[in-house]
Amino acid sequence: METKNVMIVGVGGQGSLLASKLLGRLLVDEGYDVKVSEVHGMSQRGGSVVTYVRFGDKVYSPVIEDGEADFIISFEKLEAARYVDKLKKGGTVIVNTQQIDPMPVIIGAADYPEDVLEQMEQKGVHVDAIDALSLAVEAGSSKACNIVLMGRLAKYFEMDKDKWEAAIRNSVKPQFIEMNIKAFELGYKN
Repeated sequence: METKNVMIVGVGGQGSLLASKLLGRLLVDEGYDVKVSEVHGMSQRGGSVVTYVRFGDKVYSPVIEDGEADFIISFEKLEAARYVDKLKKGGTVIVNTQQIDPMPVIIGAADYPEDVLEQMEQKGVHVDAIDALSLAVEAGSSKACNIVLMGRLAKYFEMDKDKWEAAIRNSVKPQFIEMNIKAFELGYKN
């Protein structure tokens, strides 16, 4: 199998590391060679967090270069735009429609672009936008956006949903399993 590449991008504290752990566990359980690499940029202060997940028969490097990502999972609109150059032609950006203002916007030095997703689509990017925050709240916690987005990603994979649910059960604390499975289902269905 040719190596597949998934980038998970977000802002510190959104759960992108748990999402990459869950995805990595699922893929290892399916017998793939998997490489996961995490890049933190002031993540505890709301800075950008990027995780690369590469899988296939044999993966030699954990890094995804420009134009190589099959999927970019973005926890926030501007983060999707920041990393869209990593997407390969024909790839997909799955993006939470939530807006989190970066520091330049907060201090008034810049404006948040109004039409970030539309600009990507005009460049020919396949954008799959989802209001993951609302679905996470419906599942029981705003912190479940990451799992909602994993549910959306699962629609693009030819793997049984039970395998994704098993990965959730093995990746989250017992008291949060049912809520996260509900979040996954909502992301998968919507």
